[in-house]
Amino acid sequence: MPQPTTRARPTGPPGYSETLPREPESAATARRLVRIALSVWNLDDLVEGGAVIISELVSNAVQHGRRETIRVVIDRPASACVRIGVVDFSKVPPVHRETNTGNEHGRGLALVEALASDWGTDPLPWGKQVWAQLGGEVRG
Repeated sequence: MPQPTTRARPTGPPGYSETLPREPESAATARRLVRIALSVWNLDDLVEGGAVIISELVSNAVQHGRRETIRVVIDRPASACVRIGVVDFSKVPPVHRETNTGNEHGRGLALVEALASDWGTDPLPWGKQVWAQLGGEVRG
């Protein structure tokens, strides 16, 4: 299993990142990385929301990404703010769908939107990063 890149920095990108296989089981590793980062930064009140968000972002990347790996990135742009992202090799942006009560799929981005203070997609030359922000006032 790849080892995470960890830098115990008070703020700034990347705080923590790890390349993971593009498979459903990677969500557990990503949740663990989020929990570790937020705990080290004494942002324990953001742990549960962060764990749910990273699970949804990883799930989307596993389902819609390309190639064999994804990258989880956790930054701390301000003292009470974290930005959690997943990088994949697909340039197709995520689609926020209206959910209906009978469909189990398509609810992930609505959940991310409900838990995050902000979220979005940054295009990259080889794919994209879908990110969500928790806490703080930093945007974009």
